[in-house]
Amino acid sequence: MLSRRFLIVVLVLLLAAIFSAWDMELNWADIRDLENTWQFLSGMWPLDFSMVGHALDETLLTLEVAFLGTLFGLLIAFPLSFLAAENTAPHRSVSVSVRFILTGLRSIPELVLALIFVPTFGLEPLTVVVAIALHNSAVLGKLIAELVEAAEPGPREAVASTGAPPLLVALYGVVPQIAPNILSQSFYRLEVGVRSSLLFGAIGAGGIGDVLFLHFKTFEYAAMAVDILLIMGLIWGLDIIGGWLRRKVI
Repeated sequence: MLSRRFLIVVLVLLLAAIFSAWDMELNWADIRDLENTWQFLSGMWPLDFSMVGHALDETLLTLEVAFLGTLFGLLIAFPLSFLAAENTAPHRSVSVSVRFILTGLRSIPELVLALIFVPTFGLEPLTVVVAIALHNSAVLGKLIAELVEAAEPGPREAVASTGAPPLLVALYGVVPQIAPNILSQSFYRLEVGVRSSLLFGAIGAGGIGDVLFLHFKTFEYAAMAVDILLIMGLIWGLDIIGGWLRRKVI
């Protein structure tokens, strides 16, 4: 039998959904004829592979941008996470300060971060790398800090009992416990970085997103379908590689 608390939660969510729909003035009557949507989808077939070479090059560029943004973000986040974790920070004030900085940086969308650096780097892939790296450093910093706090204290205390400095205590007492989760979170952020790069491509920063939106604007839907398949293949490939690496590390 369902508990009273569960029913209350469901009721609250239902009321919130009803209020949101009412406040947004959603009206199912606004849905127009679906024939246009069907024509749009039918225009994607048969697939047009005439520009697949260029699309592959831009897909590789998207992967490179996302990879560098994730890598640099991880390199920044890793030391910050130990300063943000309460059980490894030298003082509570340090932990609070670093968490405050990470929260503030994490609250800024990647697109806004990119716009901040456009006057410096221009609308180039480097701008996207910097934006993704800064956002990832904040997100991964928080996630890794939580992993550090949840790590078993035994190995850390064992290393500390040998008189090892705090750096070695962290490296040998904490990192081996959380390495698989760090790898998993990093690959997830890499996938997010790929999707973010698509949005940046829509504003002219290059990558497969740029090609996709160009094909959309020029009504080349069959070529756009190939771009979508390449993006799906990239995400699937990253997921497979990430799973394989996690199994090797674990």
